[in-house]
Amino acid sequence: MTRYVVMGVSGCGKSRIGAAFAQAKGLRFVDGDDLHPAANIAKMRRGAPLTDADRTPWLAQVGAVLARDGTVVACSALKRAYRDQIRQAAAASVTFLYLRGSRAVLLARMQARPGHFMPPSLLDSQLATLEEPSLDETFVMADIDQPPEAIIAQFQEALR
Repeated sequence: MTRYVVMGVSGCGKSRIGAAFAQAKGLRFVDGDDLHPAANIAKMRRGAPLTDADRTPWLAQVGAVLARDGTVVACSALKRAYRDQIRQAAAASVTFLYLRGSRAVLLARMQARPGHFMPPSLLDSQLATLEEPSLDETFVMADIDQPPEAIIAQFQEALR
């Protein structure tokens, strides 16, 4: 199985970790932010959280990208239902690499990235929406309060 979603709330490092993990594994990396419809990006820029209806076409696109074996996608995948939609659209087994962090660390990271479409004001709505993966899902969790290299090594070790 070589389909992975690097998941977590905004600011956890999905894009950075996902790209480095994909490179280390010799896989293709796709940033889920690039798959959002323009209307979703505009809505988030305005500081409005996405609804489930807003996310549905985006999650279908994430799953479609994952249908190709050998792919890592950075995608928040905040709810179990979203992860189910991704798995269904991929029509394949997907491993979720969950980046978990404290609100303080996440907020500091979001405040340090000016110009990103996701404003720090939406962090609390993301944390409220987050449903951590369940034991019946295929996932590996890492705390973001460590260097990226350590997180990638932890993921690789857990997947052996």
